[in-house]
Amino acid sequence: MTCIHIIDEGFAAAGVLADLFARRRLGVTAGPVTEAAGAAVLVAAAPAPGDERRLIEGARAQGIRSLVLVSEGATTFSVTPDLGGRLLRVALPVIRDEDDCGLLMLADLIAAPLRPMVARDPATGNLLDLAARVARTDVTVFINGPTGSGKEVLARQVHAASPRADKPFVAINCAAIPENMLEAILFGHEKGAFTGAATANKGLIRAADGGTLMLDEISEMPLGLQSKLLRVIQERRVTPLGSSAEVEVDIRIVATSNRAMLAEVAAGRFREDLYYRLNVFPLTTRALADRPEDIPALAVGLLRRHARMAALPLIQPDAMQALLDHDWPGNVRELENVIQRALVLCDGQAIMADDILTDLAPQAMIPMPRPAQSGALMRAI
Repeated sequence: MTCIHIIDEGFAAAGVLADLFARRRLGVTAGPVTEAAGAAVLVAAAPAPGDERRLIEGARAQGIRSLVLVSEGATTFSVTPDLGGRLLRVALPVIRDEDDCGLLMLADLIAAPLRPMVARDPATGNLLDLAARVARTDVTVFINGPTGSGKEVLARQVHAASPRADKPFVAINCAAIPENMLEAILFGHEKGAFTGAATANKGLIRAADGGTLMLDEISEMPLGLQSKLLRVIQERRVTPLGSSAEVEVDIRIVATSNRAMLAEVAAGRFREDLYYRLNVFPLTTRALADRPEDIPALAVGLLRRHARMAALPLIQPDAMQALLDHDWPGNVRELENVIQRALVLCDGQAIMADDILTDLAPQAMIPMPRPAQSGALMRAI
């Protein structure tokens, strides 16, 4: 299905914008509005005032509910919504090259609702292709990768592209819930099943019925609970605490971990039979340092997410180079921290290299005292 249609006439940035969408694995077509049927978004250069209404009506006639009109050559990047958000007017500064921050920001503005995960790196694009293929089936998926590398984003993308997309997506972080509560939270419980169980609760597995259950950091699940989860996966039935009756569930399971799972199995910390039940279709996310081509687009997407202003500050080339030069041990989560700091430190119009403070240099955020003058120092002595 075509996702985005671009009216390229009079739109200087149309070609490079289409390439950015294609790298994100989005279908793109170009031509007049009469050829845009089936597209989710129509993108065009801002027409003359008298022609805007005709363009809006043309988009409606093609069944398109989202329209982006771009005014090129502006002094700042800004977004003005209209028609309840269905129309976005974007002011785009002059484009220097395909890595220009304003262009990347425009691409992210349009693409993010359709494909949240950035994929300028070819290997990341291949990962998204695999995720799209497995999403069409109902098999269990195991996503492995470093902390902060986008495992949950990928899991949500698998769900969104699946036949279960209109059903619940329920995520549970197995590492964040106390061991003595995890079983009740997962499987549910009857009233009076334990002290404090004043009412019954169906649990997260049944809450995901018909949809997708994401077991985040599954490697942190206690061994005793692993055996019970194995039975749920095998039988697609769950027994709430305090009950002897089994309840059927229809769920698709996506599990994630940041650990080397075969090593966890060999060390006896994770059940081998459960691992192979979960690892039906493996997907692997990579550290940010291993996919530097994704950094500019990710940085711009995070900037757009966290900036609370109509005119957005653009990341200048020296600042972008500082981002590219860092090795990102904290992956995308660290990048998000850095972008939020830059928004605090910048002048509101541009993000410069001095505004880029990584987690490896926190002392740069602390004002240093001015050195005392020699006369004052002698008097103090």
